[in-house]
Amino acid sequence: MKLSQNISFICVCLIIISFSCKSVSTSKLSSQTGIASFYSNKFNGNKTASGEIYRKSRLTAAHKTLPFGTQVKVTNLTNNLSVTVRINDRGPFAKGRIIDLSRGAAKKLGMIKQGVARVKIEYKKAAS
Repeated sequence: MKLSQNISFICVCLIIISFSCKSVSTSKLSSQTGIASFYSNKFNGNKTASGEIYRKSRLTAAHKTLPFGTQVKVTNLTNNLSVTVRINDRGPFAKGRIIDLSRGAAKKLGMIKQGVARVKIEYKKAAS
């Protein structure tokens, strides 16, 4: 009898704890900091994961989890230049990177010569 009461008590405690915990999804976060890279010229004209055609001059980007159409502000933490891009692809797939930018976006951030930059991503507008 004592054992079944203990098990019942533990189950009730676990249920209460599970209701009090909040899960955090990427879309709920307001910012992210890490390394950005940009697309090679060879991808210009190719289809993105969203079905859109990649155009290197447009201000677009790839992110692993944000919904297509989400707008994010990307700030180069070295020179403080910023650009707003729209997520239209999946990636990056290189270890340690958080976003792949179009060449146009990378140019506005002053990172073409370096190839990569430490950036902060701030989620501005979710896809509608």
